[in-house]
Amino acid sequence: MNLEDSQKKQIAAWIAEGLKLSEIQNRIESEFGLRLTYMEARFLLDDLSLAPKDPESSQPVPAGAPANLAEPEFEATEAIPEPDFGTGAVTVTVDQLVRAGALISGQVTFSDSKKAAWYLDQYGRLGLIPEEKGMKPSEADLKEFQTQLQALLERNAY
Repeated sequence: MNLEDSQKKQIAAWIAEGLKLSEIQNRIESEFGLRLTYMEARFLLDDLSLAPKDPESSQPVPAGAPANLAEPEFEATEAIPEPDFGTGAVTVTVDQLVRAGALISGQVTFSDSKKAAWYLDQYGRLGLIPEEKGMKPSEADLKEFQTQLQALLERNAY
């Protein structure tokens, strides 16, 4: 997601005001015209290295309760280094028009120049549909594909 600098500053200002994530999500929709799911809003704040302030709990944490119940919704994040995209022998792209039955889909070209379509379904399962019947990419190519796909999805906040 590409936001203008002024929009990024506005989101940071909302964080400074103490707005909750759901309130920020609603403001992004009403003021920027961008409809985001709750998870997409979380990823956006993470990408911008922003974290909502921890609202002070009016109720004490019960004795024996897990400590994470009292932790803030987000913790401060450190700058994340650019992901390693591997050797470049494998290329991964995302489709503009998502394949039917998939949440996201795209194309992959392996080091031997053979191609396949890929998709993630609503259960998070990854599938490959090779162009050539019986095509089987090498283990190294599959690892490279998975590394590039993960980096691509993280970078584009999927």
